[in-house]
Amino acid sequence: MKNLQIAQQYFDAWNNHDAQAIIGLFAQNGTYQDTTSGLITAQEIGDYTKRLWEAFPDLSFSVVSKAEAGPGMVAAQWLMSGTNSGSFMGLPPTGLKVSVPGADFIEISGDKIKSVNGYFDTRAVPEQLGLQVLVQPNQLGSFSFGSSVAVQSGKRVKPGAFSITSLWNSAEQYEEIRDLSRDTMKDMLGMEGFIGVATVRIGGRGVTISAWEEPENVRNIMKSKAHSEAMKRFWSNLSDAAYISVWTPDHINPLWVRCGACNKMNDYEKSNGLCSCSATLPEAPAYF
Repeated sequence: MKNLQIAQQYFDAWNNHDAQAIIGLFAQNGTYQDTTSGLITAQEIGDYTKRLWEAFPDLSFSVVSKAEAGPGMVAAQWLMSGTNSGSFMGLPPTGLKVSVPGADFIEISGDKIKSVNGYFDTRAVPEQLGLQVLVQPNQLGSFSFGSSVAVQSGKRVKPGAFSITSLWNSAEQYEEIRDLSRDTMKDMLGMEGFIGVATVRIGGRGVTISAWEEPENVRNIMKSKAHSEAMKRFWSNLSDAAYISVWTPDHINPLWVRCGACNKMNDYEKSNGLCSCSATLPEAPAYF
């Protein structure tokens, strides 16, 4: 029964958001591991729990069942629930609730926890928060795979210039670069002549393409405080290589829109929003 009591104290400390109590339950060389954390020490679990509580301030575990599964081993089935009211994985809070079942196997020696191994569906939390969960290779033959983000101003004008930036950096620098890029893109939304921006991350390379009404509008990026901070960090030690360029289009072909009534493609500008069959065309998307 003592082992079951120690296991309950462990879950009580989680529910009380008491990091020191959790650490105190572990043996000096105790370890914790779940399907996302990797193997961490008892001391490191304090920082791990605090990050979770910041993202989910009301995080709690309801113990569905627990039983001794052998000498010094307790198996506990639980249901984790909480509301995403803080930043999670570097993203702004969604305000959505999560409810995830899982199980812990708690190894106890004497009156201390020797190890905790937790298991749960790693896709459950991001999916319940409305986040994309992609499974893809880093590379397959000549093809490389990554992730992308786009921000649009809502303007439907043709771009008169494109700024293209390529940046190479280590995996350890990725989060800082992502945060600086996100803050810069927020600033861009309020800039004169800004149309839209798309970023692509593939391996150790990031590519940013922004569209502007006129070439001179590109200089407005220099007014961004986030961009200024990014440049300071770049010249200091953030990234391994980079280049920036500005391109003007040779020509942009018509924006074709398909009629929902007759299935015909129409030059949206020339058609003035009407198909040759007299049906009203769907609203044209932005050029970028």
